[in-house]
Amino acid sequence: MKRKPKLGQNFLVDDRARHAIADALGDVSQRTLIEIGPGQGAITDILAPRCGRLIALELDRELAPALAIRFKDQPQVQIIETDVLRADFSSLIPAGETADIIGNLPYYITSDILLKLFAVGSAGLISRAVVMMQREVADRVSASPGVRDYGLLTATALMNAQVERLFDLPPSAFSPPPEVYSTVLRLHFAPRFTELGVDPEGFDRFLKQSFAQKRKTLENNLRAAGYPSPKLAALWPQSIPRQARAESLGLQAMAELYRSLSDSA
Repeated sequence: MKRKPKLGQNFLVDDRARHAIADALGDVSQRTLIEIGPGQGAITDILAPRCGRLIALELDRELAPALAIRFKDQPQVQIIETDVLRADFSSLIPAGETADIIGNLPYYITSDILLKLFAVGSAGLISRAVVMMQREVADRVSASPGVRDYGLLTATALMNAQVERLFDLPPSAFSPPPEVYSTVLRLHFAPRFTELGVDPEGFDRFLKQSFAQKRKTLENNLRAAGYPSPKLAALWPQSIPRQARAESLGLQAMAELYRSLSDSA
């Protein structure tokens, strides 16, 4: 099957790697799995006989029907031709249950897919995910406050999941080889909104405002977002330096500032 560069297709061909990725999900015999971008089915082949149900979301108009034919005798496997960013996860997951996610995320929309998964996870629909992505994006997802890679994607990830870095894969693990290394992460979804005393929608919006311009201080970003200077001066917690940038602060400090500004509204 000819690769379509516009879809970001780099097919996994390393046999040890595809087994390691599938194994990272653990026991899935009673689980519903959602695979993002199965491609040529390298990981689908391994997971199909292991899981309770497997839903594969494939955008490619040639690969999706080919996969449907290939797995037609395995009723637990469902191939859906769709864009993952438009997929309604709530309709795919049985009521009262959670699903696990696995996938080789297209490089050009990795951040968008992750943000969608975090939103679905915060709704209590996802338990865990094993996802592969460009190493530079994985660096951002797994960064710590105070380092250059820490940003909105990092804060959103840590707000919604425990991030575990598993292993890197060289370009030679794929066909055709990409120009970058890839990293496999395991995410254990455990939203912290209740723990930190913040509402999901409001705090997500606050984080986006806080990280809007990385070169600006947190206070300047919030001022640009519409927070009046007198309010910021009056309610700014003493534990947070006035010249701090958002990437220098952990989630607890950000939540403290959010609660202070919200309580006075």
